[in-house]
Amino acid sequence: MEQTKHIHISEYNYPLPDERIAKYPLKERDQSKLLVYRRGVISDDRFTSLPDYLPEGSLVVFNNTKVIQARLHFRKETGALIEVFCLEPASPADYAQNFQQTKSCAWLCLVGNLKKWKEGTLTRTLEVKGKPLTLKATRGECRGTSHWIDFEWDNPSITFAELLEAAGELPIPPYLNRATEESDKETYQTVYSKVKGSVAAPTAGLHFTPQVLEALDKRGIVREELTLHVGAGTFKPVKSEEIGGHEMHTEYIAVGRHTIERLMAHEGDITAVGTTSVRTLESLYYIGVALKRNPDATEEELHVPQWLPYDYAEAVAQGKEKELTTMEALQLVHEYMMRNQLEVLNTSTQIIIAPGYEYHIVRRIVTNFHQPQSTLLLLVSAFVKGDWKRIYDYALSHDFRFLSYGDSSLLMP
Repeated sequence: MEQTKHIHISEYNYPLPDERIAKYPLKERDQSKLLVYRRGVISDDRFTSLPDYLPEGSLVVFNNTKVIQARLHFRKETGALIEVFCLEPASPADYAQNFQQTKSCAWLCLVGNLKKWKEGTLTRTLEVKGKPLTLKATRGECRGTSHWIDFEWDNPSITFAELLEAAGELPIPPYLNRATEESDKETYQTVYSKVKGSVAAPTAGLHFTPQVLEALDKRGIVREELTLHVGAGTFKPVKSEEIGGHEMHTEYIAVGRHTIERLMAHEGDITAVGTTSVRTLESLYYIGVALKRNPDATEEELHVPQWLPYDYAEAVAQGKEKELTTMEALQLVHEYMMRNQLEVLNTSTQIIIAPGYEYHIVRRIVTNFHQPQSTLLLLVSAFVKGDWKRIYDYALSHDFRFLSYGDSSLLMP
């Protein structure tokens, strides 16, 4: 664990010229390039060929979260423009319940131009579904970098989900250095997105089309979905010299009992689409560890802390705990859900996956090319046993496009 905490983030840097960052997606999303890393050998192909590389009968896991139009703009009487960026629901704290509210709700938000909003309530009039509506935002307590914001509106026939849809703006990544355009509403969502809650897309999934999904089905490849709501923290740079000083953001996950059963049936043959799916799947192992320690834990108590994997590995190495197999961990999760009559497990994770981490569930990853000195690059490095530099050098020298709207890779160590 100490070795991992002392990793210098500067060792995970590489030159990324601005012209290599894809500002827009390709017209046909499945025509992106696909870098294939298979047992140390690197080659390139088109994304449409992805199904050919995956074993017949294997399991592919997708994150079905949907990006919400999380940016709300208010103009004060003075003319100052205030941006309220909804990060996560506060009251009710459950995403689905919050989106269904018809009079008021509260969110933890980032506030842009905060110095111009010292007090008072912001007001905005708009039309939703052809009906007039006045939306009010009142600032509450500061919680770290975010603020508690109470929203109220005067039309009880409109839900907060409908209000965001009408008044909000889709939050595209800051490194695109451009305003959100109408086309982003479609291109910055996966074709299988369903569950509203993310403020950033699980971008590895942006390459999939109905045709590619159908090709997976034809090869007998099993598709399964889970949900991790991507937070703004996904763009949070590592500012500390060593990663031990970096605090990972918390993200909310939901995994169905049926998904756990599929994972157990395909143990050792699982492809994760995107780092969000990776973090959710690997967190399941440590939820099993938490249940071994406390079988009566609440769903909230099953939150996976940042350093749990490394603390646990240390405890196992010292003989203080017996290491769970992947199957044992998944069985503990399944038994817990059966015992508590849970169709879906709702909890959260703060897991950081970095060199020194041992993967338990994921065997293959589909992922884009990530920012220099990011926790996502650490995750990739842990998966390919430090060979990330050769992969990224290849991508840079073979005209691959980088970041959210960029090209893809299939990693099979």
